[in-house]
Amino acid sequence: MQTASLEQRLDRLESIEEIRQLVAKYAISLDMRDLDAHVNLFAPDIRVGRERRGREHLKAWVDTTLRDQFTGTSHHLGQHLIEFTDPDHAVGVVYSKNEHETGPEWVIMQMLYWDDYERIDGRWYFRRRLPCYWYASDLNRPPIGDLKMRWPGREPYEGTFHDLFPSWQAFWGQRPDKEALPEVAAPAPLERFLVTLRRDTPAPRIRVR
Repeated sequence: MQTASLEQRLDRLESIEEIRQLVAKYAISLDMRDLDAHVNLFAPDIRVGRERRGREHLKAWVDTTLRDQFTGTSHHLGQHLIEFTDPDHAVGVVYSKNEHETGPEWVIMQMLYWDDYERIDGRWYFRRRLPCYWYASDLNRPPIGDLKMRWPGREPYEGTFHDLFPSWQAFWGQRPDKEALPEVAAPAPLERFLVTLRRDTPAPRIRVR
């Protein structure tokens, strides 16, 4: 039993490192426009839109998106939380601060990804990446106020940065009694921190930028 437990713990540590490498590979392959390397980070039958599946469809979509919107990009990764649902499946949250050259403007962005990872034939892949944006704005125009998604040539709109987590709305929708100590909920169970934060919130609909 001790040996099996040690093997499981080692497998978990190796999986965490491989998933973190997966995320780093995503950023550099996208920024350097190696689309074959990029789409091979996803499960072979990755869903693309409502009706299409496969890396070929994903490559076609990424190619069109990059050529139509961006001259260059740079993705800077922040904190990365990973939790396992079983030995071959995990979820994660990754912060990303991005820069985009788009026409005459330099657009900066803050966002997070909600990821689903799957191990297939011994290797970890993206099963899904859900991008949730806080703001996108010209470098010289701070995104103060509402409608923080401000792409050149488009009407501003709200991002979905906070929509995965109901605590944001709850925080601003209530004012605690300053005369009484607040209640504190029990800590989230091990490997359930992210799921507890979600509180069964459905995934938001993401607008294509």
